[in-house]
Amino acid sequence: MSFPLLTATAAVPAIGAVATAAVPAAQRAAAKWTALLFSLATLVLSAVALVRFDPDGGQYQLTESHDWIKDFGVRYELGVDGIGVVLVALTALLIPFIVLAGWHDPDRLETPSGGDSAAGRRWRPTQGFFALILMVEAMVVMSFQATDVFLFYIFFEAMLIPMYFLIGGFGDGAGGRAEGAAANARSYAAVKFLLYNLVGGLIMLAAVVGLFVVTNEDLGSGTFSLQQIAEARSAGTLSIATTTERLLFLGFFFAFAVKAPLWPLHTWLPGAMGESTAPVAVLITAVVDKVGTFAMLRFCLQLFPEASKWATPVILVLAVISILYGALVAVAQKDIKRLIAYASISHFGFIILGIFAMTSQGQGGATLYMVNHGISTAALMLVAGFLISRRGSRLIADFGGVQKVAPVLAGTFLVGGLATLSLPGLAPFISEFLVLVGTFSRYPALGVVATVGIVLAALYVLVLYQRTMTGPVKAEVRGMPDLRVRELAVVTPLIALLIFLGIYPKPVADIVNPAVDHTLSVVDKKDPAPDHPATDAGWFRYSPKGDHAPGGDK
Repeated sequence: MSFPLLTATAAVPAIGAVATAAVPAAQRAAAKWTALLFSLATLVLSAVALVRFDPDGGQYQLTESHDWIKDFGVRYELGVDGIGVVLVALTALLIPFIVLAGWHDPDRLETPSGGDSAAGRRWRPTQGFFALILMVEAMVVMSFQATDVFLFYIFFEAMLIPMYFLIGGFGDGAGGRAEGAAANARSYAAVKFLLYNLVGGLIMLAAVVGLFVVTNEDLGSGTFSLQQIAEARSAGTLSIATTTERLLFLGFFFAFAVKAPLWPLHTWLPGAMGESTAPVAVLITAVVDKVGTFAMLRFCLQLFPEASKWATPVILVLAVISILYGALVAVAQKDIKRLIAYASISHFGFIILGIFAMTSQGQGGATLYMVNHGISTAALMLVAGFLISRRGSRLIADFGGVQKVAPVLAGTFLVGGLATLSLPGLAPFISEFLVLVGTFSRYPALGVVATVGIVLAALYVLVLYQRTMTGPVKAEVRGMPDLRVRELAVVTPLIALLIFLGIYPKPVADIVNPAVDHTLSVVDKKDPAPDHPATDAGWFRYSPKGDHAPGGDK
């Protein structure tokens, strides 16, 4: 029996969460190091999975399959395609930086409501903070690996619980409010996050049950196996009535659109990110939210191909609205973290636009965007967190002239911001470019409108930098220290990755492209033929191997 690598990759952070929580209360430093070591061990296992994955091999690799709840057709099935293995690696890569960035976040003194004396102060639960982060990592990794729909659903929902406590229990304390007001704001944001996602999950649960009923009727026994259902549909042994398929698709898509988040289901995100510590905000948007867009590719398109094509026009319009709405609201923000939150809504609009453009360029770009957005948002938000912790405020107006007193901090903030606006040479550029090319080739009008989001991104990023980093040095900023060694250890690798993947995206593209091709074949879509055959050589999908996309739409 081969070593269960995928199970181990999810089990290590779960074990680490238990080990971290078990560290004695007085040993906060030991708890931090325990969490960091387990997160690094997870990174090593994800790297092994990435190396062992063969892009030219089968669709799902490193598979594991065992009976679990046999009477209900539930199996413990794991497997990764090119998209899943890359997102597992992204998650494992970001968690050590999140742990390091939040090294001192839970150690701040907290005064209970109604008490101001030093005797009334208590230490926040450092062990709990890092244990919850590791538990989220374990559940997200399992979500990327599960090929049994019911197994996926369990972890898709279970990750809400540790996220709820991270949002509601730990804030950055930089809002300039009394502790009671800050605690109420955190509680409201956490409850809103939980309710939105629980409603989405309950609707999805009804669709999951419906899928079991359909497979039971056609196959003789109900199943939740993604591979078995997809193969049965391809072979014609499983047919789903048009209305039923559309309803099931909507049940799945609604839950994923809440998680993603897609306008108008996005309203929980700005509050959740604004009230969280910067590392937790990164965990939300760079890690947890990726499960929503990943699941659209893995489950919506592959389980319900005809319904996916039916819903595409509406979803594309919603994606473009997300792009423009998120960017416009970001321009008007006065709070740094809320600005980054709305920018992320705009970026997720690009990802969903690329997925449902149903072209190889669009879906390849969307998958790269998931990776590159995770790295760029982590870089920008974590540097913003270091900035906010120094000043004790999230308001843009409270900063000014930072580049004169903390040039390294300002420089890294600028690079993170330039990556967010997709500057050529940094990783998100190629992702955004491919999404727009893939969209324009099939939906020219939507592609043109979506490009407005690029202009708005340049506006909100450059104005943010100008107002916080340039101009006269404000008195409150004058003594601000530059980045310390621990903070540089967090930011430097992220910026290096942004530059490397911006110049040389081949390693990621080589892995994800075959999975994208498989998804397009399932929905029976090919890239549109060029309008001018004489220029056909110029219309090729992005592929480091130079492979041309199959011509002719279907």
